[in-house]
Amino acid sequence: MRKQNLRLTGCQNLCPNKPKAMKISKEGRNGTRRLKKTKIYSPLVLLLHGFPELWYSWRHQILYLADHGYRAVAPDLRGYGDTTGAPVDDHTKFTIYHIVGDLIGLLNAITSEGEKVFLVGQDWGAFVAWHMCMFRPDRVKALVNLSVPFFPWSPMGDLIQMMRVVYGEDHYMVRFQEPGDIEAELARIDVKTVVKKFFAFREPGPFYFPKGKGFHYSPNDAPVTLPPWLSEDDVEYFTSKFEKSGFTGGVNYYRVIPLNWELTAVWSGVKVTVPSKFIIGDLDLVYHLPGIKDYIHNGGFHDDVPLLEEIVVLDNAAHFINQEKPDEINKNIIEFLKKF
Repeated sequence: MRKQNLRLTGCQNLCPNKPKAMKISKEGRNGTRRLKKTKIYSPLVLLLHGFPELWYSWRHQILYLADHGYRAVAPDLRGYGDTTGAPVDDHTKFTIYHIVGDLIGLLNAITSEGEKVFLVGQDWGAFVAWHMCMFRPDRVKALVNLSVPFFPWSPMGDLIQMMRVVYGEDHYMVRFQEPGDIEAELARIDVKTVVKKFFAFREPGPFYFPKGKGFHYSPNDAPVTLPPWLSEDDVEYFTSKFEKSGFTGGVNYYRVIPLNWELTAVWSGVKVTVPSKFIIGDLDLVYHLPGIKDYIHNGGFHDDVPLLEEIVVLDNAAHFINQEKPDEINKNIIEFLKKF
């Protein structure tokens, strides 16, 4: 069995004067990074990123949480950044059980036995966080999720089937299904441009990637105007990591959606019973999926997450909300965590 090694970043890299959540030695005996625990007692907040992102997406929250006395831990998830061990050419090794298992292993390495932590997730990180709360509520004190609400298991089929019916074959989730296909198309565009175009998308409608035509909303050779919340230095960091890792690791989270649906049927009807808060932007493409607003605001969401205490919709905010609106997100996170 191949051991998954998560690339971790906490306060130690960004705020050296704050208590450290963990230390990472330069090399283990087999050349992989190892964790060393330190004795600290401030609450731990585990930050889970989305696609196409990295731990770096939480750069604003790490500093803010540290300033307010929390241990902020932001791993690169399986297949991203500097992670090792997971075979990116096999998407079946990226099921929700693999990802949650990675995080439980991480918590076992950096916390005391049985310690509960705070979870904060965005995009795919939110999807993972909902399931971690469902699978292992004994390890989670409270949850703040951004952008993606809880999606209960549906007997109607998996999300890819639904997206294909509603939006057709050009929808990005559908296009991501065939191994190697989207990678070949992205390879015809330089990595920096790919990063810019993903982050610059700000339309509340669906995201299309027509075969052979690249980004539907912006031709491949069209210049990209960066949103004000994203600097060229930020782009350089994301680019440097995706130039090394490629995009397959992140795309695998989409490719495994049908398998996740098959494997999680046993959880049908199970509720998320962790105190929760949900935040989404009014321009987020997820917020404008068919039926989502009704689900979020008219009782369905609360039925599935009975301890959902608050739903926040931020004005003039799109999908990458923790980077776009860091001040509002930071305040919302802290206000909720302070209750516990």
